[in-house]
Amino acid sequence: MALQEQLNRFKKQQEKCQSTLTSIAASAKPKPTQKFTPAVAPPNAKPPAPPVKFSNDTERLQHINSIRKAPAGAQIKRVIDLLFETRQALTPEQINEACYVDINANKTVFDSLRKNLKVNYDGKRFSYKSKHDLRDKSQLLYLIRKFPEGIAVIDLKDAYPTVMEDLQGLKAAGQIWLLSNLDSQEDIAYPNDPRVPIKVDDDLKQLFRGIELPRDMLDIEKDLQKNGMKPATNTAKRRAQAQIQGISSKPKTKKKKHEISKRTKLTNAHLPELFQNLNKS
Repeated sequence: MALQEQLNRFKKQQEKCQSTLTSIAASAKPKPTQKFTPAVAPPNAKPPAPPVKFSNDTERLQHINSIRKAPAGAQIKRVIDLLFETRQALTPEQINEACYVDINANKTVFDSLRKNLKVNYDGKRFSYKSKHDLRDKSQLLYLIRKFPEGIAVIDLKDAYPTVMEDLQGLKAAGQIWLLSNLDSQEDIAYPNDPRVPIKVDDDLKQLFRGIELPRDMLDIEKDLQKNGMKPATNTAKRRAQAQIQGISSKPKTKKKKHEISKRTKLTNAHLPELFQNLNKS
């Protein structure tokens, strides 16, 4: 009886396994294939950003590390250049994001920027501070007209990004003069008074041109000073500097060229044209 029960139990297990295999085979039948239609991207969709490679990120981190380990002076210059180019008031976080200089983590750089003459700090943001607060060409012309004796162009260069183009535009329009200072070799901007362009008689022009000026610039400068005008040159200072450097202000006298005489030893007999004077003597 025990053997018969074991056989019956074995048959039931076989039937159960067979039904399980049948169900598995039925579920594994291939399903009808479906065509895959790729989704059309909208016309304004931005292309996906390229994945950041490990090597590229390493280079960026090395670049940031080299900037933050640079001397304080180099970091300060980097920030000032950023403020000059953007002309915006930036927080320390924005500066760090733009040029990788972490101002908050470097007290020396922070304090130096806060006290720098070219930087304005309002307690939250840093911005570039030019010598003259100008925004456009009209303000530039208004400032130049305040200086009838002239204003140095170097003091205007950092006023705003297009100031040099506006200076040339004002010069082309005849509203200002741009002249070079002979002593410092710097350009000076002078206002052109709109009342000046008047018609002058030919007799007055001839009288003006007939005035004989002193030959020495020192005398011209003295006459200008006597009449309450400031000379654009300083000849005395320039001559003193030339003497210190060993440069003589007097023109060098040319030495008389020695002619060939009969006593001269002839070494270039193959060039007879050199000895024409000798043959005549």
